[in-house]
Amino acid sequence: MSEHALTPSSYIEHHLAFNAKDVGGGFWTLHMDTLVVSWLLGIFAFGFLWWVVRGATAGVPNKRLAFVELLVEFVDDQVKGIFHGDRNAFVAPAALTVFVWVLMMNAMDFLPVDIMAWIYHNVFGQDHFRAVPTSDINSTFALALAVWVLMIFFSIKVKGLGGWIHELFCAPFGSNVLVWPANFLFNLIEYVSKPLSHSLRLFGNMYAGEIIFLLLGMWAATGLAGTIFGALLGAGWAIFHILIVVLQAFIFMMLTVVYIAMAHESH
Repeated sequence: MSEHALTPSSYIEHHLAFNAKDVGGGFWTLHMDTLVVSWLLGIFAFGFLWWVVRGATAGVPNKRLAFVELLVEFVDDQVKGIFHGDRNAFVAPAALTVFVWVLMMNAMDFLPVDIMAWIYHNVFGQDHFRAVPTSDINSTFALALAVWVLMIFFSIKVKGLGGWIHELFCAPFGSNVLVWPANFLFNLIEYVSKPLSHSLRLFGNMYAGEIIFLLLGMWAATGLAGTIFGALLGAGWAIFHILIVVLQAFIFMMLTVVYIAMAHESH
């Protein structure tokens, strides 16, 4: 069936359907299109950074190297204001990785969906393919869970297993045995809410942006007036979406640094 014959609801469902070659099921479903795009973007982005840094010299930097230096200094300055330990050992490189990778995945939302759908179908033989990994709750939740595991790891590393367990039951209301249940429940809610809010914020913004692009695309297909207004509104939304794409990558990076910094501190 051609996309011109699709109803509005089926048109959106078609573009939001994942690749049929998924692995697993339920919570453990692996969306192959999300994995493929994520890995390709990671290889491209960090391969580019490695290539630029590998060619660095002591002289005047070229434009590529100057851009990378600005990016690294920007991330390092953000980390410096939050994390007061040895940020160069892990935190700053992790923050740079998160920011660049999430930014690249977010930026896939700028690809024209109908043109890309034609390419996926005619070139790669795929009827369904989601090209924006961060509009998939699986990918954002996986990233958030990775940060969550790092947060617990550093908390145990800094405080020791006994100190971490003591903090679970004795903070923030004191070490009296009567308030242990309240302390544990309070900390449990905090631990559960962090990966949820971390992942859902990024997913919600990117998924909503994808929906709006699809709605504007449908409007542009309704006739001459729809084409004109759809194109104008689409261009306006694309310009505004640039801010969303960068801002959401920045927020995800900052929350990553904040959570790891909190793991190094005691209540």
